[in-house]
Amino acid sequence: MWSGAHSRPHRSAWPRALRWGTAGTPLPQAEVKIVDPQTGDIVKVGESGEICARGYQVVAGYYGMPEATAELIDAAGWLHTGDLGFMSDTGALTITGRVKDLIIRGGENIYPREVEAAIQTHPDVALAAVVGVPDRRWGETVAATISFHDNAAALTANELKDYLRPRLSPQKIPASWFQGTDLPANAMGKLQKHRLRDALQQGAYKKLLD
Repeated sequence: MWSGAHSRPHRSAWPRALRWGTAGTPLPQAEVKIVDPQTGDIVKVGESGEICARGYQVVAGYYGMPEATAELIDAAGWLHTGDLGFMSDTGALTITGRVKDLIIRGGENIYPREVEAAIQTHPDVALAAVVGVPDRRWGETVAATISFHDNAAALTANELKDYLRPRLSPQKIPASWFQGTDLPANAMGKLQKHRLRDALQQGAYKKLLD
């Protein structure tokens, strides 16, 4: 847990990558903690989890909506933001996604952005979008929808899996692979993963051959 009351260097003194690549540190008289979305336990420094905040800046709740307020703010006054992220040992916060996009495979948390980043290191891959899809055995499994660069030949699912084996643990490697360029997005161009998840289940995208 990090409190903004701790002494800290001014943001202008941080390296450029830290200034531009993080959300900064907590404000004075504010507390931030990162917790496991399933257990509520505080995770280790550098590990991803749900971002929770507490302080005078936190909203008191929804007017006339006690149940909705209880879902947002717990009994100890922590606001559960619904954002995923991690805290460095200097207190810099990096946001990595949304809790609703978290994939829970057999009780293990899998963060889509980590998988997407690994896939996109392949020189032929232009874009990767990762979501969880229902599975009878595991609850959810990882599904990836990718697009290739214009001058690249489409890869097979097995070729992509082989590429990821040295880069990801086995349970994080997508079990199913799809190809698509027209991914669902909102008016601001932000990918809408809940719509992508529905589209995959409806067979809207071509499955890559093994």
